[in-house]
Amino acid sequence: MGLIQEKQAEEKVAPSRKRISPTDLAHFAMLSRGNCWLSVEGIPEPIPLTGGDCFLLARGTSIVLRDSPRTRPRWSFREIGAKANSNVAHCGGGGAPTTIVCGSLSFDRASLKPLTQLLPSFILIRADQARTLALQNTMQALASEMSEQSPGSEVVATRLAEVLFIQALRAHIASRPERNKGWLRAIFDPQMGTALSAIHDRVNTPWTVESLAKAAGMSRSGFAARFKELLGQTPLEYVTEWRMQKAMQLLHQRDNKLIDVARSVGYESDAAFSKAFKRVVGANPGEYLKRGLEGQGNARMAEIPEAEDA
Repeated sequence: MGLIQEKQAEEKVAPSRKRISPTDLAHFAMLSRGNCWLSVEGIPEPIPLTGGDCFLLARGTSIVLRDSPRTRPRWSFREIGAKANSNVAHCGGGGAPTTIVCGSLSFDRASLKPLTQLLPSFILIRADQARTLALQNTMQALASEMSEQSPGSEVVATRLAEVLFIQALRAHIASRPERNKGWLRAIFDPQMGTALSAIHDRVNTPWTVESLAKAAGMSRSGFAARFKELLGQTPLEYVTEWRMQKAMQLLHQRDNKLIDVARSVGYESDAAFSKAFKRVVGANPGEYLKRGLEGQGNARMAEIPEAEDA
């Protein structure tokens, strides 16, 4: 048998009841038992998967899961999910059973650029790669929570899905340390990660290259060079861009005044903020809201992970 997940053309509705773009989602899956073949859009040859293998789709990429590379898919993930009993769906029959635990994550607007533009479209983590034991334990706990449906299971599953996403990224980096650059590598680098966390957590701080280098425990020149090497932009360019990402999120909240948004992201005047916003976003705050871009933001967990038998 075979299952296909195609690019989603329509929008989903998050629990906040705001519309979100399908590209705001990251999909993940792990084989907890059995074997199957995975075909990924853009990769010419099918990939054999076995128990413990995990993959992550950071963008809306079409995939097919099947028992043989020659099998034509008969169902879509949407169709199988619609007939699921609680969080467990069964399909096929007659062959050796294969169990797949899968789910989706969505991210708020301020997280979308690094996640949708800088992550690979497809990440495969084999069961025998570094750091996969913790990943497998988390996935098994996730499957247990969703199949048993005990009180509070959805809350626990949401947190486990977030942990699993981070563990998958760590395993990916550990498997290819010499090839990883960019935001994905920088956020897990001890020194760069400390600086990025400081920027993210204290967005209204009047950061300078010197103060960020101090936070990272590096010299000014060494920090600036390393930052540019990994992220392809200067530290202060990143600070400004992150501020605008956070500002877009704050602008969605209609009760916020422009000056309050400006001060929340480190600007003393709304004029200076508006100028920087237009330079980064391509529109001033008023134009941005009129274009309806706010309807794409502030997404939360849109789908709870499901356990499926394929």
